[in-house]
Amino acid sequence: MTIGELARRTGVSTRTLRFWSDEGLVAPVGRTRAGYRSSDEGAIARTGLVRTLRELGVDLPTVRRVLDRRATLHEVATTYADVIDAQIRMLTVQRSVLRAVAARDRQAGDTDPHDTTAIEELTTVHRLARLSAVERERLIHELIDETFADLPNESPVAAKMRAALVELPDEPSPAQLDAWIELAELIGDGAFRSRIREMAVDGARGTDREAPSSPNGIAAVLEHAGAAAAAGVDPTGAAAAPIVERITAAYAQDGVDLTERAARADMASAIRAFADERVDRYWRLVGTLNGWEAPVGAAVPAHLWFAEALEATPDAG
Repeated sequence: MTIGELARRTGVSTRTLRFWSDEGLVAPVGRTRAGYRSSDEGAIARTGLVRTLRELGVDLPTVRRVLDRRATLHEVATTYADVIDAQIRMLTVQRSVLRAVAARDRQAGDTDPHDTTAIEELTTVHRLARLSAVERERLIHELIDETFADLPNESPVAAKMRAALVELPDEPSPAQLDAWIELAELIGDGAFRSRIREMAVDGARGTDREAPSSPNGIAAVLEHAGAAAAAGVDPTGAAAAPIVERITAAYAQDGVDLTERAARADMASAIRAFADERVDRYWRLVGTLNGWEAPVGAAVPAHLWFAEALEATPDAG
């Protein structure tokens, strides 16, 4: 058949067929008397394969390797499927970036497209979102290594942070994307690094300044002290005393005795050593990224209220 007939039967233009022929992908079997290229029935199947692979994005050298049987269709299909998966993940992140930027711009009002600050923010957001899982993990480990490198003992703070890897999903929600951007900015904050360094130094000294573990006690602090702090109850006033007793009773369920003045003073000191709004924000952001259940209440204000109230009511008697 002529190249025109092959084009009609395969739906491929004559120009493309000539190009593929010149590239050796669909070579003619001969020439007509007038000197035109001619093909046989086998060219239909070969052309169909080339067309399908090209439409799937397979490059010409790889197509030639398949036709020459130097690569199997399984190998090529697997490789290109992996490439497409990576492209889908990248496009998904890009979509999330654009939606996050659009949402921010809507809240702030229309942004001047020539505003250099807005342009820099968009660039930063995109760069942070494009970081691979390995690069995101490296940010956390660099923070830990640089901040805690010369401590004599492994700090509980450092160990906890090292164990909590950050997982940005392949399809992050706008909230998760915002959380990752804020987390990356927080990690680069020198004041934040200094604060967790102080906490790590305290933790590396031993357990004498750490608040004793008590799931019931912590839950009671979040519930009762959190409500009191939110309501503006004076932690040094008479109204604070029954709240403190409810919380200390919850600690007692886990074997933590806070009836004596010294024990209450130690607890208040430990709370102040390890309660910090920025550190609390760090863990909330990590939780958002990893899909953890959000903690109930504002933990830091609740604990600081409890610490002050403990010192104002120094013993159970």
